[in-house]
Amino acid sequence: MASLILLAVILLVISFTAGSFNPGMQRFASAFRIGGIILLLIGLSSAAFRVIQPGMVGVQVFLGKIQGEPLSEGLNLIIPFATVDEYDVKTRKITFSSSEGESGDGGGAIEVLSADGLSVTIDMTLNYKLNPAEVTRIRKELGPGTAYVDVIVVPTARTRIRENAANYNAVELYSAKREEFQSRIYQDIRRDFEKRGIILEELLIRNISLPPSVKAAIEAKINAEQEAQKMQFVLQKEQQEAERKRVEAQGIADYQTIISRSLTDKQLQYEQIKAMQELVKSPNSKVIFMGGGKGAGASVLIGGN
Repeated sequence: MASLILLAVILLVISFTAGSFNPGMQRFASAFRIGGIILLLIGLSSAAFRVIQPGMVGVQVFLGKIQGEPLSEGLNLIIPFATVDEYDVKTRKITFSSSEGESGDGGGAIEVLSADGLSVTIDMTLNYKLNPAEVTRIRKELGPGTAYVDVIVVPTARTRIRENAANYNAVELYSAKREEFQSRIYQDIRRDFEKRGIILEELLIRNISLPPSVKAAIEAKINAEQEAQKMQFVLQKEQQEAERKRVEAQGIADYQTIISRSLTDKQLQYEQIKAMQELVKSPNSKVIFMGGGKGAGASVLIGGN
């Protein structure tokens, strides 16, 4: 755009000077003049328009002052020769981590002091974006570029997480109240960001590292609880098996009691006779002694082929 206008000015200068020094160049001077005017009009027209790419917002600055509302994506009419600073309003991610393989663009993991005075290291990730309606204010307060990351995003996140961590013991941060802690710092950071034109979309605590001695004590406690639960399961199983055997034994005893009450001498004699009849039918030789009851003599039956 600027080069096109500069070329138009050069052509106009040549057209006016050439005709003055050499009358024979008047015809060429007229052509240069027309070409210069056309290029100047094209350059000025181009200077009055600006295309903003998707996911970006523009801020128009003319003579040191911010002009109008933010420019949205697409073709925008602007003040000729005004500069346009573009801001990325897509979702961005920043990570506070010191682990290998992590970018650590937030300046490394966050070290905090818990309520019981222990040093705890926290890895955290934020997803955020600029509020398109607030880009003009951000440009006015912080200047062009991504200065808001170092001035607002990083300090606010670190400050809020340290303030909230001081309300919890190290063990609570590590286990029982981790979700509550994450929710509280999310709400605090979100409010601070909104005041400065930034939208917090998501906050994720990725890891909480405790001092080795505390971590070992927690792991020992967890192992002890698991062993206690395992022993409780074994005891319940043994109690169930003992109850099953007791019920089974009681059933057998009840059965025997019922049978003993229902059997009489006549019933036993009848069953004995049936058994003997089955033996007599056998082709093998046999000798059978049958008691005839009290006061009766014994009978002998011999059968066989």
